[in-house]
Amino acid sequence: MDDGCIFCAIARGRAEASIVHEDESVIAFMDLQPVTPGHLLVIPKAHAVGLEDLQEDVGVQVWKVARQLGRALRRSGLRCEGVNLFLADGEAAFQEVFHVHLHVFPRFTGDPFRLDADWRVHERDQLDKTAAAVRDGLAALDARQR
Repeated sequence: MDDGCIFCAIARGRAEASIVHEDESVIAFMDLQPVTPGHLLVIPKAHAVGLEDLQEDVGVQVWKVARQLGRALRRSGLRCEGVNLFLADGEAAFQEVFHVHLHVFPRFTGDPFRLDADWRVHERDQLDKTAAAVRDGLAALDARQR
């Protein structure tokens, strides 16, 4: 457990939370500052600051639970015309609590959630260069795992 981590405290039962799911490696609970009613957080019980620290099998379980909760939101009676899954990894990505957490929240027409970005179409040559950089990153990971 990371001392001072509120999510670790929740996972250990040492801090209050409105829990909707718990298993051996993952816990899910209501977000204290919900974007929409039904906004949930799914976290690994073991402390992991970001994706680099997250064990792969636990990450798979986080995703499986989030998927199931998204399906449950659609059947919950809460207003839910769609579902977003959102994970911020690092301060530049707006991560505020440095314990991996996957947001699951219902969406509906006119809700307050917005992502503002430059959504224009990029030229193929630029996309190809960016794809090459990502492939280089994958190769670096593969080399490190040997």
